[in-house]
Amino acid sequence: MANKQETLQHVALIMDGNGRWAKQRNLPRHLGHKEGCERIIETFEVCKKRNIKVLTLYAFSTENWNRPKAEIRHLFNYLESFFKKNIKKFERDGVRVQVMGDVTRLPLKTQKTLEEAIARTKDFDNFVFNIALNYGSQQELVKATKEIAKEVQDGKLDIQDINEDTISKHLYTHNLPPVDLMIRTSGECRLSNYLLYQLAYSEFIFTETYWPDFKEKEFEACLDEYYKRDRRYGGLSKKK
Repeated sequence: MANKQETLQHVALIMDGNGRWAKQRNLPRHLGHKEGCERIIETFEVCKKRNIKVLTLYAFSTENWNRPKAEIRHLFNYLESFFKKNIKKFERDGVRVQVMGDVTRLPLKTQKTLEEAIARTKDFDNFVFNIALNYGSQQELVKATKEIAKEVQDGKLDIQDINEDTISKHLYTHNLPPVDLMIRTSGECRLSNYLLYQLAYSEFIFTETYWPDFKEKEFEACLDEYYKRDRRYGGLSKKK
């Protein structure tokens, strides 16, 4: 039987607290996002070291369009810079870039940056860097439901054959292992429309640290906490 560390394949993160981090320092909110981008590659390096195959990041939700336009513009500029800076590293490490969400609303320049990153890494399978942009889990489930309904309507699927796997196959994460651990920074204890279906049996860790301060040592501590837990999936504890 695989040991606990071998079973940790997929970590999902809600990178929260950038604006509050900036406010504490009397800085514009967008500089919190800039500093937060520095944590992304550091976090991914820890995943590589721990042989965690998938890192999923909640970068921009469907509700984030309600933020000031200037802040949104800066955020996408930082995102573009992140991929331009790290794409060659992803190629060297065999990292596949994936995107969850409806990217058609994003700035054209951002869309092109993402398309290039996806195209350049599509054949890699050592690790997966999965980023949620203009993503909302409720919207994802609506999309999946419509696709399944269309298959039934077209006679490709019998309604009696619809099960959990049917739904999973129509989600953005259909080709990824289940989420083992979800971490949210900044002290907020809610999911904010993130991976509602995929997190059914995941372990959760909520940390008070703002994302720009969430560095390697604390991420390692969260992973160590995960390894101590007894995941029962509705069954009985395996601990004596």
